[in-house]
Amino acid sequence: MTLYLIRHGQTDWNVAGRIQGSHDSELNENGRKQARKLGETILESQIELSAIYTSPQKRAHKTAELIGSITDKPVIPLKGLEEINLGLWEGLTWKEVEHNYPEEYGQWFENRRYAKAPGGESYDEMLKRVLSALRTITSAHNDKAAVVTHGGVIMCLQCYLTDTPFHEMRKFKAKNTCILEIDSSQLEK
Repeated sequence: MTLYLIRHGQTDWNVAGRIQGSHDSELNENGRKQARKLGETILESQIELSAIYTSPQKRAHKTAELIGSITDKPVIPLKGLEEINLGLWEGLTWKEVEHNYPEEYGQWFENRRYAKAPGGESYDEMLKRVLSALRTITSAHNDKAAVVTHGGVIMCLQCYLTDTPFHEMRKFKAKNTCILEIDSSQLEK
């Protein structure tokens, strides 16, 4: 089965460089345009999706709805596809986190897979719930499905799939409404 992982459209916090994590932000006008354009691109490419699964967070869900309205595919919210919860760091910039939480940030930066932001979750915890959600999707379909999710989810999955150390995940930074195609058999590591 082919999965098309899609990062949500742009938000005002993306523009401001603010950490969103579990914060439920909305798409901005540019993000809505990006989602509509991606829907048109998918339609023109004649990719036959069986469904569009989405993180329940507003920015991902709205992206999925806009794509679904153009491609005429059902949109299915699925818990487990949400962005990493970065606790007390949400709403801050990375520079502010480094300044306000130097010790915690240092530990997290060096051991990103298992360390947590204060009040947050680790990338390993997020990876486990995301893999569980993706396996739910693959057990329900045997063709192609889109999965609208978040930048941290996509970077984390790419580290997992390529055996890349998590402290190098920035090399997989996903732009808004980018698509990553994966074969579901890769998830069975």
